Amino acid sequence: MPTYDYHCKKCDYTFEEFQPMTADVLTVCPKCGQASLRRLFGVGAGMVFKGSGFYLTDYKNSGSNSPSTKESTPATKPESKSADSSSPPPKPSTDKKK
Repeated sequence: MPTYDYHCKKCDYTFEEFQPMTADVLTVCPKCGQASLRRLFGVGAGMVFKGSGFYLTDYKNSGSNSPSTKESTPATKPESKSADSSSPPPKPSTDKKK
């Protein structure tokens, strides 16, 4: 269910109301009791994931570097990291001993 923003023209009271999309628009202000409410149009909100079923890397672009990854990478030993990451992993031996 979405949250709608309402504004009273008479008393300038602004509030949010959590209601179904099929519900009628509110017209009476809860503060002053006048029938002068106007529903405001919002720009919407991005998706919010709540819970433990999501990972930070699920929707991350592989080509961009986020500020969090730059901060966690130490800048003191770049040559040792590049040497480790550029060398291929050791291949398993295919010789079978009998």
